[in-house]
Amino acid sequence: MEPLKIRRVVTGHNQEGRAIVAIDETCTQVISRRAQHQSCVVWASDRFPTDNQDPKDGCQIVSQTSLDNGSIFRISEYGPGVVSRMHRTQSMDYAVILSGEIDMELEGQVVRLRQGDVVVQRGTIHNWVNPGTQPCRIAFVLLSAKKLEFQGMNLEEEG
Repeated sequence: MEPLKIRRVVTGHNQEGRAIVAIDETCTQVISRRAQHQSCVVWASDRFPTDNQDPKDGCQIVSQTSLDNGSIFRISEYGPGVVSRMHRTQSMDYAVILSGEIDMELEGQVVRLRQGDVVVQRGTIHNWVNPGTQPCRIAFVLLSAKKLEFQGMNLEEEG
């Protein structure tokens, strides 16, 4: 699997308040949590509403899958044969399949997703599996969400 190369262009303001490109680089925060998988945090915010005047680089504040009271923009690539893990995050996730195909496994249901498909993952336990021969690249935006409660049972973050 080739190393994940994502160019991120981040705007900001100069001393006169004019729009500028503040960062233009290849993502350096590429991580892998299992074989045949890699991801890069493009940006994150540790508060709502986001503070566009905060000078820190948003990709530097993420150490977990989701952020309490924050948001994460991440690009992930799942290589052929990668098997993820069943997990649940305390977030609402928007996902766009950028290339390839992948299976989203829920409890008792599997949905095949293809390039151009979009997913709104609302705190459900799920798994990403690439049974194909080509990598699948997905853009995720994870937004902090209230704790889930279903019929008096707390559905905690797991996996």
